[in-house]
Amino acid sequence: MAVPYEKIPFAGTVSSPQKENEGMITGHWRTRRPILDTDKCIQCQTCWIFCPDSCVKLMTKDNPISFNLKYCKGCGICAEECPVGAISLVPELDFED
Repeated sequence: MAVPYEKIPFAGTVSSPQKENEGMITGHWRTRRPILDTDKCIQCQTCWIFCPDSCVKLMTKDNPISFNLKYCKGCGICAEECPVGAISLVPELDFED
């Protein structure tokens, strides 16, 4: 049964019926954790655009960006694409949580 093209979502994307899927947590693969330097961040949202796993969350004016570490694999694309170097990758073993 064909779907009329007018009803197909933009770029063929379909919204997820849930916000998070506990069965697909991938953060335990990570060896490096992204850390944001809020003093350097210019809120350009480039990290949000480039994150392949949608782990960058846009927040409030006081805390512009946070990372969903449940799904972040530590690939470093956010840090690589940040035009001002506001994101650094720190070894995961430096954290206790």
